Formats: sequence, C-alpha cells, structure tokens
Amino acid sequence: MRHDARRALALCVGLFVAASTTAGQLSRADIARRISPPLVVGEKPADTPAWPISSELTPDAGPVGWVFESIDLAPIPGFEGTPYNLLIQIDTTGQLLDVELLRQHEPVFLSGLGEAPLRDFLAQYAGLNLSQSITVSTAYSDRSNTRQSQSDRVVLDGVTKATASVRIANQTVLTAALAVARAQLGFAGPAQHTPPAEVREDRFEVRSFAQLLADGSIARLRLTHADVEALFAGTDGAGLDSSDASPDALVTELYVAYLNAPTLGRAILGDAGYTHLRGFLEPGQHAWWVATAGPDSLIDTHFVRGTSPERLSLQQHGTPFELRDFDTAPAPPPGAPALNAALVLRTSPLSGLDPAAEQTFELSFTRQRGQILPQRIHRSATLAYTPPADYFRLPPAPLPEWLIAWRERVVELSTIGLALLMLSIALTRPRWLSRSARRLRIFRLGFLAFTLIYIGWIAQGQLSIVQITGAIKTLAAGHALTSFLYDPVSLLIMAFTLLSFFIWGRGSFCGWLCPFGALQEFAAELGARLGLRARRLPPRVALALDRGRYGILLALVLSAALAPAMAERLVEVEPFKTAITVGFDRAWPFVLYALGLLALGAVYYKFFCRYLCPLGAAMVIGGKLRVLDWLPRRAECGQPCQTCRHRCAYDAIDRNGSIRYNDCFQCLDCVGIYHDEARCAPLLLYRRKGRRVGTIKSS
Repeated sequence: MRHDARRALALCVGLFVAASTTAGQLSRADIARRISPPLVVGEKPADTPAWPISSELTPDAGPVGWVFESIDLAPIPGFEGTPYNLLIQIDTTGQLLDVELLRQHEPVFLSGLGEAPLRDFLAQYAGLNLSQSITVSTAYSDRSNTRQSQSDRVVLDGVTKATASVRIANQTVLTAALAVARAQLGFAGPAQHTPPAEVREDRFEVRSFAQLLADGSIARLRLTHADVEALFAGTDGAGLDSSDASPDALVTELYVAYLNAPTLGRAILGDAGYTHLRGFLEPGQHAWWVATAGPDSLIDTHFVRGTSPERLSLQQHGTPFELRDFDTAPAPPPGAPALNAALVLRTSPLSGLDPAAEQTFELSFTRQRGQILPQRIHRSATLAYTPPADYFRLPPAPLPEWLIAWRERVVELSTIGLALLMLSIALTRPRWLSRSARRLRIFRLGFLAFTLIYIGWIAQGQLSIVQITGAIKTLAAGHALTSFLYDPVSLLIMAFTLLSFFIWGRGSFCGWLCPFGALQEFAAELGARLGLRARRLPPRVALALDRGRYGILLALVLSAALAPAMAERLVEVEPFKTAITVGFDRAWPFVLYALGLLALGAVYYKFFCRYLCPLGAAMVIGGKLRVLDWLPRRAECGQPCQTCRHRCAYDAIDRNGSIRYNDCFQCLDCVGIYHDEARCAPLLLYRRKGRRVGTIKSS
C-alpha cells in the first residue's frame, strides 16, 4: 500500500508539473486589456486555442485577426527543458502583428544576459508573413544576409551567446502561428513539408484541347447514371434516380485545368484572357478553369457570380481550400465539347497549396427522399488532378532549423573535432608526450587555453548541469530531446564525453574539455606565480565535500522532476553561466561567487571541480562505464614508491599505488613519471643496480 501511495503521489506531482508548463496563463479579460477599441475579443472556437479579434465597425465581417499563447499550440522544450510562452497576434492574411514574451526559463536570459535581448529578438517578427521563410542568423553565419528584404525569405538577427535559445523561440513562433493559420485561415495542412512548386513562366507551347486532355494537363471525370447510382448505394438515396435514361447514359463530364501555367492558361482563356487573369492574381494565388458538359450542370440559375460554387470543393493533403469565382464568363476554348457551364475559380492568396501536387476536386450530388420534411442525402464524386511536372520548378526542401545551425557552425565543429582527435591520440598514446615534463606542460596548458577561449568563450560549448536537469524536465513533460540539436558544439562534446566514459572514464572531460575547469587551472597557475602556497584540505573535510557533490546532484535531479522553479535557482551553484557563457557580464553577486571559487582554486587545487561540481559528480557516475584500467602501474608503485602519489595534485592515487579513477582528471603526470627514468624511482634504482623492472600491476 505504501508503495502504491508513493507511485500515486509521484504521478500527481508529475501531472501537476506537466500541466503547469503547458497551459496558457491568460484569460479573455487579459487579452481584452491588450487591445484597443473598436477591436473586441471573441470566444475561443472549440477546435483552436486562440481568441478571434473582430471589429465593432464591421461586426458581421468575421475576425480580423487571432491572438493565442504559444504554449497551447507549440510547447517546444527550451534549452533548460521548459517551453517558452509567447503571446502571438496574426491577421487574416497571415501577417505577424506582434510577439510578446509572457514566460521563459532559458538560463542565458535568466539573470544572465537578461530578457532585453530576447524581447528585441521577438520584436523583429512584427510585419513578417507566415508565407515567408523565416530563419535566424547567428554570430557564426553570414551577417550580410541578416534581415533580408527578399519577399520569400527573411533572416532575423540572432542573439550572441544564446544561439540555441533563439532558434527554439523561432520554432515556437512559427509552429504555433502556422497551427492557427492552418485551422482558421486555410493555410496548407501539416502534410506539406516542402515549399510549394513555382510555375515556370518560360514554359509555353501551343497545344490543342485534345492534346492537353490526352497528356493530363486537363483532367476529366465522366459520370454515367450507373456511376451516380453507385455513389448512393447502401444509403437512403439509392434507387431515387427519376430519370428514364439507360445506366450508361451520360450525367455529366467535369473538366479541370490549372490556369497559372502559361501553356494551359493561354490555351483555355486565350492570350488576352490569360493576361487579364494574371494581372489580378496575387502572389501565391492559384486559378483553375472548371467546366461541365452533359445534362447535369455544375451551377444552376441561382448561382451568384463571385461566390463559391456549392457543388464543388477542393482538398489537398486532407486540407480544404475555398474556391471562389473570378466573376468572369470564359468563352469555350477551341476544340472543347459543348459545355453547359464554365467558371474560373481561384484560392485565397496565402492558401499554401502546392500546384504540382495532387489536388482532389469533389463534385457533390444530392437526392431527396419524402415530400414532407424531406430527407436530403449527399454524395460526392472525386477527380484527382496533378498537372504535368514540367510546368513547374520544384524548389529544394528547406533544411530543418537544427540542421541550419549545424551548417552555420561547420568551422567551429571542424576545429573542435580536430582538437578532440588530437586529445584522443594524446590519451591513447601518451608515452612520448608525457615523458618530458616540459613537453607535457606546454601541451596541457595550450590545450586548456584552447578549451577556455575557443570552446568556452567563443564557441559557447560549456557543458552544464542545466543540460541534465533540462533533459529530465523535457522527458517528464513527454517531449523528445530535440532541443539538444540546436546546440551542435555542446552536442559534439557531449557525444565525445559519453564515448570517453567507456575508454578513459570521467577525466577526459573534467581534465581537458571543461572551460571552467581550465579557468580554475589557470587560477592555480596564477596563484603559484603570486607565491601562494598550495594547500590541501584535511582528509575528512575533503571526503565530506566530495560526498556532498552527490547530494547536490540528487537535489538538482529531484527538483527538476518535482519542482522546476526551484531547480532554476539551485543550478546557480554552477558558476559556468557567469564565468563562461556571459563572460562575467552579470549582476555582482554572481560575479563575486564565481571569483570567490576561482580564488579558492588558486589555493586549493581545482576546489570547485573536486568538491562542489554536480556535473562532475554526474561525470563520475558515467565514468563507471570504463572497461579498462588504462593507466599503467608497477608492482613497486606504492610499495615502497610514493612518488606519483605525492605529486598528484588531485589526490587520486592511494598509498598502495592504485589509481582512483573516480578522482582522476587524466593530467598524464603519473604516466610521464612512469616512463621517465629520471623521475620514476623504481626505474632509476633498478638501472643503477642492473636489475629488471618489476611487473606491471593493475590499478
């Protein structure tokens, strides 16, 4: 029972956390306070979590725009694991009117850079249209392309040191806004993953009606009485055909042709008619010639020009598109059969329909049963139409936002990749490098300088406990860890670190790839140059602090799962954001804390890394995956030789000479001593006595 109660409590807490991070926070009254008369806020429709905005001046005209919270439509986990919540306004043409920040939990904008850069970033969306391709520039991409004036592509200014965070914000804005646009404005449905095809204006040849019909440029649907009867089979409308015609007699022939293509448009409308049509079509708007022949007509005497024909509808990828009459009566094209009706129909300008993809036209039929309170039965026949591909130019599919981030940072990724290869060689074959203490010192300090300056301050590749707590929050909310893809440098280092766990343990990251760890090492170097005597904590104190790291890690993990707001404060135990991410450009309490830790590190070697770092505690746990004891030891190590133990600044060597890999930062000092006849006491002694060196033992 107690176990079941604990499970129930955990489930309730999890649901509360998930609900608190994915529910909108504004009421209708809150929205009303944000708009001015004559605009008024309506009730949310049942199918879309968005408020319609209408005008008191035109109450019957329908909404003039929509306002919605992004978290109701696009709860995309941020870098820290919690989604943004943005208030987004769009009008009926798909134009973004405003994007307001309601809530965010990105570490870099929480007392780091502050929210001002994020608000400046969001202000760039005003005036953009959802029909445009909107991407984000970074400090790593071509700044000359920023905020391009091209009508179909816009590149927004990014925020330095917040590359991943602003890309996630961009995905949030576009995903939420497009969801409302698809539901309420008739934009293309979610099945469309590539930009619509573009009509080739240079593609024209004179073709007859019969030729266009033969190659599929004009689609035809022929329906007989038997075909229509089959539509009503099994319904109350079956058998209600009052005609005496034979089953094979024609009911109607439906013709459809895509008019934007010059070959088709000129053949159907003539040169003057085609020029007239194109003069009225707006960018992104499509038009079709639709006609019927035979006894049954597409329209009747009640049809009003400029409206939508009741019997005809269009869908693509399951999304309906409104067809509206162009208010013109086209003459029958040469070679066409005798027609009883012909219309030029067009979509809205921002429909998002792809003219090169299959379009499904539906022609409806209605039968009536009974005289008093008659029952009407409706059925539709479908015509699938795909214009020939050579009428179009197919634009390349847009790259996903995360892949753009990877392409823009190819220089950083390549540079760091080469550095990781060099480090792997040094750790795998360390003998030549480490035998000379001077050579090892030059290499180590040079690599740590690269880690601090390039990986940390320039490429922003500092791994953090926030990535662990953020992953926990994201998974607890039922989302995938896709936010990691937006930070390719960190992901590369993360992947290398995970792989290194199996080979070297935790030390490859903590000893070589942590920018703040490198900064601490330089603090120790500065302390030595200033004449500060290096000190060591009493063993009991050191042990208590070492174990305390795991308590900090546990507290962070539990708070991330159960109390996310508390986790945001607790992660400040790490000084990484202060010292590395924003380069000490932060409020003075945070800067003072980071400098205090560095001052302690100048006296107590790598104090934060060894005694406080929760990420280091997680690295120790990951390091237990190590399959090899790769640091060589001799039988004489520890019995009686204590050289390596006394010189190990990390206190990672026991009295018996064995290596404690949980505490080892892989500085290679002991490897150099092991191979150096001038520093290794057993080698020096046996060489003098002419005896063999003792056997190697496992550590």
